[in-house]
Amino acid sequence: MEDIIEKAWIELGKESIFYNYLKMYFDNIPTENVRTIKLTISKSGRFKILYNPRRLKARGVIFAKAILKHEIFHIIHGHIFIKAKDKKDRKIWNLAMDAAINQQIKELDAFSVPLDVLLDEGCGTDNENMFVGPPMNYINKTAEEYYKWILEFYEKSNKADLELIEENRVDSHDDFGNFEMMEEIVTDLVSEVISEAYEKSKGDLPSGLEIPISLLISKSQKNWKDLVRRFFGNSIVIEKYRTPLRPNRRYDNQPGWRSLFGPKIAIIIDTSGSIIEEEYSAFFSEIEKIAKIYDSRIYIVQIDNSIQNILRYGQGDWKNIEIKGKGNTDLEPAIEYLEENIRPEGVIIFTDGYVDLPVVKRRVLFVLSKNYNNEFKTSAEEVYGKNSTIVL
Repeated sequence: MEDIIEKAWIELGKESIFYNYLKMYFDNIPTENVRTIKLTISKSGRFKILYNPRRLKARGVIFAKAILKHEIFHIIHGHIFIKAKDKKDRKIWNLAMDAAINQQIKELDAFSVPLDVLLDEGCGTDNENMFVGPPMNYINKTAEEYYKWILEFYEKSNKADLELIEENRVDSHDDFGNFEMMEEIVTDLVSEVISEAYEKSKGDLPSGLEIPISLLISKSQKNWKDLVRRFFGNSIVIEKYRTPLRPNRRYDNQPGWRSLFGPKIAIIIDTSGSIIEEEYSAFFSEIEKIAKIYDSRIYIVQIDNSIQNILRYGQGDWKNIEIKGKGNTDLEPAIEYLEENIRPEGVIIFTDGYVDLPVVKRRVLFVLSKNYNNEFKTSAEEVYGKNSTIVL
């Protein structure tokens, strides 16, 4: 028998293929340790839905589908990035975020109590199916606008019992604004997932999501150095742990830190022609900075129409790298070599794009020179997603 959350995903997929593509990036974890449902992000960059199967099953598939959509909308509207100043501020943000999105979900809107009514009564309700809706005369606003509205309400009246209201919350926002990874990395991951699902489901996008998705994607746009660093950060360090086998450099009687690293990163350098020396220098200068930050295992493969050179990159090696080649380009031999011998987690390809688009089975980022082939860029984004290319 299918699990209640799997049934909910199936029902969402019937509404839009967008949800089917999004589902590939979610892990569904049943647990009795949450009231009903909780959204978080794992160290590996996947969304985790922690849910109470007993409570969800008791409420049925329609409710499960609606509350799953509720969590997805929190992601798309950028609510997971909102940081509260303290516990009271978090409760206010919780109300504001829910008021912003519940009005867009008809199954939840039907059970919503308007924000002004809820706060004016000064308490919560015993009805477990209660959801927060927007104030009756203030609809279709953002969480930020509802947050300001609540603060203004409190200037006039302070009788609402936020603790009691919070007790009736169905989902948990505890991890919003708090990530195990750098916020920049999380922002990029979220943007990459949403934009890929968006690109693949154009023409079948859920109603009302075009603008928030566009805003989410545009907010994450950075320069090429930021994106290269994010690519490394997403691919390499998994976690740190203390070990007595590695002495602490500062305190002799304390264990040191050891990092666990994921698979290697490979960089393919197109040496075929139109990339100028200045661009090679800028690119390797950034790789050198990244090598110092992550102490990572980086492999360099130079290629034109065949592999010219393979080396494991170490700090300072860029000064000794001799750019070989300058013939026509075929990237496939380098891809095949890496797949058979190195098996990296991520592949960065530095090219001008005057080459056939390679088939890459790993995470890939194309760093294009200034005089790049626009047809290559377009094809790469169609196959690997909009965040797969950056221009030097």
